[in-house]
Amino acid sequence: MTSARATTPHTSTREHPVHPEAPLIPFVIQREGEEAAPDNLMLSLLEGGRYRLRYADEDPRDLRGVLWARCSFGAADDLGMPVGRPQWRMMHPLRQRGTTQALRCQICTDLARTPLGYIFLAGPNMVDPEQTPVLTNQPPVCARHARAAAELCPHLIRRPMVLLAQSAPLYGVNGVGYGYGEQGLQVVARPKGPIPYGHELLSTVLASQLVRRLSSFRTVDLNELLWELERAA
Repeated sequence: MTSARATTPHTSTREHPVHPEAPLIPFVIQREGEEAAPDNLMLSLLEGGRYRLRYADEDPRDLRGVLWARCSFGAADDLGMPVGRPQWRMMHPLRQRGTTQALRCQICTDLARTPLGYIFLAGPNMVDPEQTPVLTNQPPVCARHARAAAELCPHLIRRPMVLLAQSAPLYGVNGVGYGYGEQGLQVVARPKGPIPYGHELLSTVLASQLVRRLSSFRTVDLNELLWELERAA
């Protein structure tokens, strides 16, 4: 007669590895290794004695004919999101332009329209909401990433001014103007603010950021905004 041996379910003492969640980095942030492309710029003489800035080998212009600074693109993951060490105080000029042009979230690139309007963030004391219109080079953020954007952006210091706008028409660009000087073709104009579309300087400007205009908006507290969005969902 053999005695039955007590058996216990087999359990493994090996713990399943826990992979830390990748840090959230806004899509528009420039990454290490993404550098300005060769600036083989030249001026072409137009009728009437005006000049037009162009590249010798290509013309990456927007729909309004403005020439844009070129910047290399680094590696991307399977979802097309850039990877690499973030350069937090720099926005990739073409990713900034793309998200601002299409009104997509600067964090995830989803459409940024919310039931309450478009969410734009500004650092504390960076804009005066009483002085309208407000001009912004910051792409909007979606409802899901409004708080994350406030926490990640070094300019916002986690205390952003939240501008909730129903519309945000294109205004112009940030950039520098080129002309001939002692060193040949060189930067000859550094406007203090955005250059509006239609300005005579634009034909010789190299743009780096797209700018939108906020005329009809209200300022809200970030926590209040998130509460309102939750109610509207």
